Amino acid sequence: MTQSVLVSVAWPYANGPRHIGHVAGFGVPSDVFARYQRMIGNQVLMISGTDEHGTPLLVQADKENVTVKELADRYNRQIVEDLAGLGLSYDLFTRTTTRNHYAVVQELFKGLYENGYMIKETTMGAVSPSTGRTLPDRYIEGTCPLCGAEGARGDQCDNCGNQLDPADLINPVSKVNGETPEFVETEHFLLDLPSLAEALGAWLRDREDWRPNVLKFSLNLLEDLRPRAMTRDIDWGVPVPVEGWEDNNAKKLYVWFDAVIGYLSSSIEWAWRSGNPDAWKQWWQDPAAEGYYFMGKDNITFHSQIWPAELLGYAGRGAKGGQLHKYGEINLPTEVVSSEFLTMSGSKFSSSKGVVIYVKDFLAEFGPDPLRYFIAVAGPENTDTDFTWDEFVRRVNNELANGWGNLVNRTVSMAHKNFGEVPTPGELSDADTAILDLAARTFDIVGENLALSKFKNGITAAMHVVGEANAYIADQEPWKLAKDESQRERLATVLWTALQVVSDCNTLLTPYLPHIAQQVHETLGREGVWAARPEIHEVSDDMPVELVGVGLPEEGATYPVITGDYTQQQAVWERVDVIPGTPLSKPAPLIQKLDPELAETGPEWAPVQ
Repeated sequence: MTQSVLVSVAWPYANGPRHIGHVAGFGVPSDVFARYQRMIGNQVLMISGTDEHGTPLLVQADKENVTVKELADRYNRQIVEDLAGLGLSYDLFTRTTTRNHYAVVQELFKGLYENGYMIKETTMGAVSPSTGRTLPDRYIEGTCPLCGAEGARGDQCDNCGNQLDPADLINPVSKVNGETPEFVETEHFLLDLPSLAEALGAWLRDREDWRPNVLKFSLNLLEDLRPRAMTRDIDWGVPVPVEGWEDNNAKKLYVWFDAVIGYLSSSIEWAWRSGNPDAWKQWWQDPAAEGYYFMGKDNITFHSQIWPAELLGYAGRGAKGGQLHKYGEINLPTEVVSSEFLTMSGSKFSSSKGVVIYVKDFLAEFGPDPLRYFIAVAGPENTDTDFTWDEFVRRVNNELANGWGNLVNRTVSMAHKNFGEVPTPGELSDADTAILDLAARTFDIVGENLALSKFKNGITAAMHVVGEANAYIADQEPWKLAKDESQRERLATVLWTALQVVSDCNTLLTPYLPHIAQQVHETLGREGVWAARPEIHEVSDDMPVELVGVGLPEEGATYPVITGDYTQQQAVWERVDVIPGTPLSKPAPLIQKLDPELAETGPEWAPVQ
């Protein structure tokens, strides 16, 4: 039975180009998952966009001496190009500065407010003494008052997992300029998390297949639930849709209130652009639909606590009850799939600290699939993982080039040289049957792991077949068979068997390596699109919406989106028979081996320190 599967991917900040640490957490894992789900016949909606609100963009705009809108426009376009170049198969990758997004965010806020889950309080807000600008919680660091860990943020301590307020920190400092913030009284709307604690806890305790680190962290959050501010003293963001607030340009909604709502707003935008405005409901209102959220571990709290709490309160499912509103009862996440950090020399990737490898530079020199392969086989799926050029070169040369590339090249080359086509096999030997059976069994093994977001296990199983296929060819020695005319039928059988296993391995690796998979598809003499690629389209912000407040996005502004038609691709999760008589051409090299010196030096744009 076909399943509706929502793939919600973390929204990258549009305050700079993306580095490989970002795409290791949210990008490649989500795309591998989405491509597999499409291959098994499920109806996938993969959505995201650039997150363009909050202080980080204001800080960067000041540094670059441009308006925040100019900054957001520039980096939105750069990020779109990077992610499309990496082959991430979004149905829609949009942005949070659209009129539709503002309208959806305001609707969610109004629903929570009318149901009683937005409470107004006077709180202590952090202000930069030198600029007078409000400092967001995440831009303040200090010592955790609960566990004593250094580097705790103003919103939470990653060491003990507890929610914090900036004023709670011991020796707080601004991450922007190192100064000690001032704390002043300010009025804000807070999400009443305590009144949603019982419903939130019941939902979390019902999760069974989550990664253990994600579930443990999320359950720990329940122990210290307090109301959390959902508005900010800032002039850039979504207006607060409450009488007396909607025209106050100094008060906006908290960026993390509006960013997670982007999953819903982008789905609504996708539906409108598809010509069926109600199509989003298939993934959001049908209780049988599944929703998977992909991100790095620093964003778990917003996806396993804030976003579900918003949805529960909007539907009136907290202690205060409440009514259903415009969007009805919306599905909560099926799973929050969080990766750990990809580090470099033991430090978290950071553009500001110069610890960075940008996606655009990586793509320009190596192409997308070597990076996708490295992330899948050696990335931070369950633990922080250090990226080194030595490991990258080793993985690409020894596994991707010598293993997979060599298997494809020598199999097709020998078949082309000796037959010019896929040969007709004779009777299969035990060795032939064994390698064919291994490949057939591995579909279930890899599929089971991909369904559970165990990407490393999946690609390891696929590459095991590649290794066994290379060993099969070495054992059968078709180059010797080719010299003996009496072994012509055996040669045909060995090469047909090897070609079938190449076809099987290509299917198994398609979610991981879609660009190479398309090349292999064509190398096997097949035509058409096997693995569809995303496309960049220029669109206009002209969706009809009702808005509240000032500082609204310009109607008719144009922006790039990532989209694509993935329904016409041929990729399916099953054996595709190789057909005797299919013409074969001499194959071009599939995977370029890297200069071993790169392992010692790194490229000029990211040298080994």
